[in-house]
Amino acid sequence: MSDMPRSQRTRRDFLRTLALSAGVTLVGGCARLPFGGAGRKMPAQTRWALLADTHVSLDLNEMQRGRNIDDNFKLVVAEVLKAAPDQVAIAGDLARLEGKEGDYRVMRELIEPLVSRIPVAIAFGNHDHRENFRKVITWDAGKAAPVKGKRVRILEQAGLRFVMLDSLLTEKIVGGLLGKDQRVWLEKFLDESDRRPTFLFLHHTMTDTDGSLLDTDRFFKIILPRKQVKAVFYGHSHEYKYEKIKGMHLVNIPAVGYNFNDTQPMGWLEACFHAEGGDFTLRAFAGNMTQNGKTASLSWRG
Repeated sequence: MSDMPRSQRTRRDFLRTLALSAGVTLVGGCARLPFGGAGRKMPAQTRWALLADTHVSLDLNEMQRGRNIDDNFKLVVAEVLKAAPDQVAIAGDLARLEGKEGDYRVMRELIEPLVSRIPVAIAFGNHDHRENFRKVITWDAGKAAPVKGKRVRILEQAGLRFVMLDSLLTEKIVGGLLGKDQRVWLEKFLDESDRRPTFLFLHHTMTDTDGSLLDTDRFFKIILPRKQVKAVFYGHSHEYKYEKIKGMHLVNIPAVGYNFNDTQPMGWLEACFHAEGGDFTLRAFAGNMTQNGKTASLSWRG
């Protein structure tokens, strides 16, 4: 990860100074008022836990790269509960391989302590199964969008907008597709909505490969000119990475279930979203731990 740009340092330094003068602490880049408050209003913000590729398995003994997959998820659930964010997002591949009903039953049990306290929003990945998910999982977060055959959810917090898109093409196919209906809906939704900062979540990577999002070019044609879209968050590659295209950020959330090699961390992101930017702290528990606890601060395009 490159050094933080001066403009981003300046914004964070301002927020930190304001927070300290108000008698608050910064948690994961967010200002948190002490009990009773300090009588000063902080900039609008919301704290999220960002997860991807949990790959929860019906086989409670399944190991990948020397670690138990379900134990990894248990560990992260406990960490997120302790962090107590406003919202949790999982960017696809909740289940292992084929998205069996049993996988989702295990997930339902393991995540119950979390969903009973904090809303959890999800996006489907290529290892998920729509019908099996619906049979087992009853919790939900966000307002459903009218996109036939796709599971799209809209969430609004602190003057910000979050959209969980659906890039699952069909079960057992690696590549993803938003599809025409979802793209048409997204374009119309963005044009008819107010200009509040908007953040999109989906599972698939946006590269020119058969295993990536197959309509990436058409997706970018919609979102790049609409500058209220500040960032896109995704999983799929089991990598932790930040990129930028025409001022819009692309954030690759690390995997929870397993990494493909130990150059990559396993973990999640503690995120703080502001109207002007966001702070993203890596909470790694295995793999490459060199960035664990470090915060990437991003400024949104104007």
